[in-house]
This record gives sequence, structure tokens and C-alpha cells, in this order.
Amino acid sequence: MRRYIILFSLFFFVFSCKTNPFTGKKTLNFVNNSTLFPSSFEAYNQVLGESKVIKGTSDAQMITRVGQRIASAAEKWLTANGYPGYLKDYRWEYNLIDSDQVNAWAMPGGKIAFYTGILPITQTETGVAVVMGHEVAHALADHGAQRQSAGTLQQVGAVGVAVATGNKSPEAQQAWMQAYGIGTTVGGMLPFSRSHESEADAIGIQIMAIAGYNPYEAAELWKRMKAKSGGQAPPEFLSTHPSNDTRINKLTALAPGAVEEAKKFGVTSFKK
Repeated sequence: MRRYIILFSLFFFVFSCKTNPFTGKKTLNFVNNSTLFPSSFEAYNQVLGESKVIKGTSDAQMITRVGQRIASAAEKWLTANGYPGYLKDYRWEYNLIDSDQVNAWAMPGGKIAFYTGILPITQTETGVAVVMGHEVAHALADHGAQRQSAGTLQQVGAVGVAVATGNKSPEAQQAWMQAYGIGTTVGGMLPFSRSHESEADAIGIQIMAIAGYNPYEAAELWKRMKAKSGGQAPPEFLSTHPSNDTRINKLTALAPGAVEEAKKFGVTSFKK
């Protein structure tokens, strides 16, 4: 009976999909935004409460300005492509946090954070737009919900392995569980994460262009990021992110298409 329950659960998870409006592809997602967004907003507020949030400075104002322009561009694209109500439950917010971390992140529902440590890499407002477009894209494409869905599916699979190997010795069962963990991480979860990063790059470069920012600067930012890292990074297949070189090459190739997409919205010149 337990095996039938697990098989049913796997069937349910695999076919609980949503369509990504930006790619037209079906994505694994069985987490409802009405449940996910409130918990995301609460977690975001907790991070802000535990951090030094910078308000009123020119940098803080720039983060908000760029975020608003990017979100507005995304709404224009969604409306023009048949998704006028897609963002109705989003509550956009952009905050600059005082930290040396070279990072920015997004939570489901439109909550964005930048750390001051990334500003020397972004250098300009357009550089900020590259990162902002990427982070907004994560929120737009429901990547948080997809990761949560994939994590749950991985856990259910682990239960299946435990049940299937229940008649083996503890050592053999442990070996099977370790093999499952490594296999699903390296062969499943890590490629899944890298695909999200690549997808966010592809969506982000388009919406930054529609917002009036030069998409050719996306590759330039990642060249600076590569220089900052000193070329030190794990092999791509063991990383949650594509390599710097992969991103630079793909963003360079995507920039002309982003320029053409922006023209559809009357944008023919870009902020440097």
C-alpha cells in the first residue's frame, strides 16, 4: 500500500505543472501563491528586521528606481503577451542592505534585496538593472515555488528508496540512500538550479531592455564578476549557477534579441 501511495504522489507531483509565460514551457509547480507569498513576505520582513537597511541615500533611491522601472517593464510585457493579471498578487519592494556580501536576491511575490557589497561590481545604474532584471525574473518565473516543489519531490523519492530497500542490511540501505542523494543532487537539483539562473538571465536581459537599459551591459557586468572572483569557482556541474564564462557567452548572444524586443515597446535608445 505504501508503494502505491508513493507512486500516486509522484504522479501527482509530476503532472502538477504551470506554464511559464516567458518561455511557454510547463514547469513543476504545485505550490499555491496564496500560501507561498504570505510566508515569503514574512521571511523578507524578518531579514529586514535583522539587517541594517539603508534608506534615503542616492544608492538606496537608485535601487528602488531601477526596481520600479524593471517591474513596470515586466508588466508591459506580460500585458502585451496575454497575461494582464499575472502580477495582481505581487507586492514589489526593493531594499538596500549594508553588507559586504557580493549578492542580491529575490523572494516569491516580488521582494528584492541588494547588498552594498555588489555595488562596486554593478558600478552604474545600468549595472544595477542587470542584476535587478535577473532577480525580478526569478520572482516572475516562480522559481522559488519550483525549487520548493522539486525539493518535496526529492524527499518523496527518498522515502520511496527507503521503502524499496527496507529488506536490505542497514549498510546496504545507507549506501542506496547516499547514492540517491548524490544522484538526485548532481543529476537533478543542481541542473534544475542552473536552468533557473539561465532562465532568469534570459528573461532579465529582455525586461531591462524594455525598461530602457542597455542589454549589452549584461555581459560586461559578468566580466567584472569573473574578475572579482579571480576565476575561482567549482566545476559547473557541481554548482547551483552556470559558470561566469557560460553566462558571459549567453548574455552576449541574447543582447541583440533583447534590443529587438525593446523596439516592440517603442524603446530604441538605452541608458548607459
